[in-house]
Amino acid sequence: MNRLKNLILLGAVMVLSACTSPSLSHYDNTTPTLDIKEYFDGPIQAWGVVQDWRGNVTRKFDIEMVGSWDGDTGTLEEDFVYDNGKTQRRVWNITKISDKDYEGTASDIKGKARGQTNGNAVQWQYQMNLEVDGKTYLVTFDDWMFAMKDGVLINRSYIKKFGITVAELTIFMKKK
Repeated sequence: MNRLKNLILLGAVMVLSACTSPSLSHYDNTTPTLDIKEYFDGPIQAWGVVQDWRGNVTRKFDIEMVGSWDGDTGTLEEDFVYDNGKTQRRVWNITKISDKDYEGTASDIKGKARGQTNGNAVQWQYQMNLEVDGKTYLVTFDDWMFAMKDGVLINRSYIKKFGITVAELTIFMKKK
């Protein structure tokens, strides 16, 4: 009986710990500082993979991006080419709300994406209508971007449905 209680307790702790997210404050004073307006201005090349909940790579893709800004309003055009030859275009409209806060919209985003910067990190959170095998699902993205040296940016996204991570996305970006 004690063993069963311990297993239940361990399971509960694992479920609760899976629900927590890192804190953006962890990245206070980290460098290089990530300035969204500066990084997403001009051409960027990117490469990514999608992994299912088991860690298996289910998609690979390349992205050509071009960002431009007019004051505190920016546009980021993303052109995806997937490993199966399929292409996709997404255009983000981004607004700088305050020193560290941003909002973004795109055609497949429900409502507004909310972004915050701190040190070398940016966290974006939003809901997206994601097509998978001919069906569309409303999922939540928890995006973390980290500035590296030499114009490299690493993006880790946790794709969630009902609060459970169902897939992960990793993108490596390089300013041209």
